[in-house]
Amino acid sequence: MELNAAQQEVLDQLGASRDDRPRFEVTLRHELRRELDDGLEPLLDTLAADDTLFIAKHLLGRVHGCERKFLAEEDEPFVWSVPIARGTIAHKAVELSIHWKREPEPLVLVDESLARLTDGSDGLGEFLRTCSEVERAERRAEANERVVKCLECFPPLKPAWRPVTESRLRLELHDTRIVLSGKVDLSLGQPDGDRAGKVLVDLKTGGFSPGHLHDLRFYALIETIRLGTPPRRLATYYLDQGRFVPEDVTEDLL
Repeated sequence: MELNAAQQEVLDQLGASRDDRPRFEVTLRHELRRELDDGLEPLLDTLAADDTLFIAKHLLGRVHGCERKFLAEEDEPFVWSVPIARGTIAHKAVELSIHWKREPEPLVLVDESLARLTDGSDGLGEFLRTCSEVERAERRAEANERVVKCLECFPPLKPAWRPVTESRLRLELHDTRIVLSGKVDLSLGQPDGDRAGKVLVDLKTGGFSPGHLHDLRFYALIETIRLGTPPRRLATYYLDQGRFVPEDVTEDLL
């Protein structure tokens, strides 16, 4: 299939020749883990002996965004809303499109996404099951718009690129008393020894936020300690705009 200008731009942002891919010291993972262990050690005295502190990018984003707001909302239960549900449906449909063997039809992908999420036992499933037919049709139309835009701007992914969706990351520190966890929307490529080759992509609806950069940096840190070789590049892709915000991974960034 011939690519349009936006799809070609995606390839240009994500691709790199072997000579352009940086190499990293094999000791980097140990240095990063030691720095995390030392920096987090004072927290152990504030934890009960049988307690585990779980740290995720959403929690970090809330704390660093506004501590006062975080403390005010800390005890408030999470409630599913229309914008969050809409984004989740679109995310799921885009994920299905990457692994779809037939020609991806946006509405078919959205309907499959809606069906699976509605059948779920979590809060989103209950939220979708209680929607009226009109509300459900609105969610379907809104998600379809985002999926169409994504397929128009994102090129089909080849199996040789090793695409992985919803890739879970986990790092246990201080005998599992502190756990860092995350989930990458899309990863492409693989390292070649100590030469970086993987790209981590986060799919977003809406507009740019500086916190989106921090999300991917957090994932890159866990990935580096897990694998030993950092990702080559991080990229936030905005579905509504068909636009990448890329960032190359360096030791200083990690």
